[in-house]
Amino acid sequence: MKDAAIFSLPPLFQGAAFPVAGFLGHLMSHRNLSLNTVLAYRTDLVQFFSFLVNHFQLDDLATLDPEKITAVDVRLFMASLMQRGVQPRSIARKLAAVKSFYRYMKDIGSVKNTLFSSLVAPRYPHRVPAFLTEQQTQKLFDRLSSSSSSELSMKWGSTLEASFVHNRDWSILELLYGSGLRLSELTELTMGSLDLERGFVKLTGKGRKQRIVPVGQPTVDALKKYFEVRRNFFRIGEDGEVPAPLYVFITKRGKKLYPMLIQRLTRKYLADVTEQNKKNPHLLRHSFATHLLNSGADLKSVSEMLGHSNLSTTEIYTHVTFDRLKEVYQKAHPNA
Repeated sequence: MKDAAIFSLPPLFQGAAFPVAGFLGHLMSHRNLSLNTVLAYRTDLVQFFSFLVNHFQLDDLATLDPEKITAVDVRLFMASLMQRGVQPRSIARKLAAVKSFYRYMKDIGSVKNTLFSSLVAPRYPHRVPAFLTEQQTQKLFDRLSSSSSSELSMKWGSTLEASFVHNRDWSILELLYGSGLRLSELTELTMGSLDLERGFVKLTGKGRKQRIVPVGQPTVDALKKYFEVRRNFFRIGEDGEVPAPLYVFITKRGKKLYPMLIQRLTRKYLADVTEQNKKNPHLLRHSFATHLLNSGADLKSVSEMLGHSNLSTTEIYTHVTFDRLKEVYQKAHPNA
């Protein structure tokens, strides 16, 4: 298994009665969590048990009984994190990892009680997501559509290469904003996931949950143009002598596009329309959700399109809707 390295643990776990490796495998095989999420759980648990070894002045975990760890010990762990300046959001995530691990141990019979159900995570303010205004998004796509072939060839040295890169980037930005894709969903998007005739895309999001999201006409048009240019650039004939790429977005060498390249290109194009610090793909996803809610879309539908498992996750965007409603009210109501 290519991800087996994540199950390797520090020496302090040798002979310990803590089935961390089994838990990590459970997260991937049964809960379908992403590799990055499982790695975060691993980091949090290693940090927690390293604290316990120091706290109890042990050489390793071999002599530590899982039932002996109390809520007080977990609170001391959280307090140590606070003293080191760890943010409340991160502390809450680490507590969730510990609780989840103990629930797993109870399920497999390693402990009788989860012990920590009474522990409450520290409160933290929900960050308001940054987004583009509708005028800024219009400006972004106006600039993309007005770029001439001569301007592009000056940058890339080849008109065909310039056209391939430009139309690929344009399609990426259209999908990020037009359908609210995550970066990981974009990089893994295959040709079989797109139905341009009926205007939708099938996505596999967090937890390998699948959903279908509409694709607007501007995105459909951009993708069709990109596929046409891509065929010419790679000389992919209709006779099928050269197989078409599996993935929708590829590099100039025909390889699957990687996240850092997408981050670089979004930063480059967004620099022309916004002064926000974080000019990343998620900014377009936030804009997708915010503009839908501002235009009257209901929260549940937006939540489904974003692939959120909980409505409360989508509610971070409602502040914008409320501000917009207040602005309309103050302008339109005689008693405002």
